[in-house]
Amino acid sequence: MKKLLLIFMLAFAAWGVNAQFTKATLQATGLTCAMCSNAINKALQAQPFIQSVRSDIKNSSFNIVFKENADVDIDGIRRAVEDAGFGVGSLKLTGSFQEVKVDNDAHVQIGDKNFHFLNVGSQVLNGEQTITVVDKDFLTAKQFKKFSAATKMSCINTGKAGVSCAGVVAGTRMYHVTI
Repeated sequence: MKKLLLIFMLAFAAWGVNAQFTKATLQATGLTCAMCSNAINKALQAQPFIQSVRSDIKNSSFNIVFKENADVDIDGIRRAVEDAGFGVGSLKLTGSFQEVKVDNDAHVQIGDKNFHFLNVGSQVLNGEQTITVVDKDFLTAKQFKKFSAATKMSCINTGKAGVSCAGVVAGTRMYHVTI
């Protein structure tokens, strides 16, 4: 009976830190014309986890809808934009969260990904929430400098968990985010 209760508690705890990312807003850099926008649009639509992409040429932005229950490859989004010859100026991920507790300068596992929250107050995320990726290749150098000053942990510079990242295996991909 104790074993069954423990299994139930672990399953409930894992369920409690889940989130399903449903959409994203991407701001691209380096675009000069509609052909540039079209190149990024095609590169994003080729990703297996993306259902649709709608571009806003005027603002160099892209509204992305993910396939339901798809494993969203955050780095895959960045690579697609870079492979098209451009950069990511901003990536905001929107998802449905259920009882995800976040604290400033703390790590949280959501699904199979690890997130390091910066410049946030202690809170519990419920319902639809948007988080902004603040890793080095997901925003401008000036913005990265601001966010990297918010932590002393080495993972901010490498994107990989270090020895100071308690509870995360060293070398594991770590995404830095803010709300």
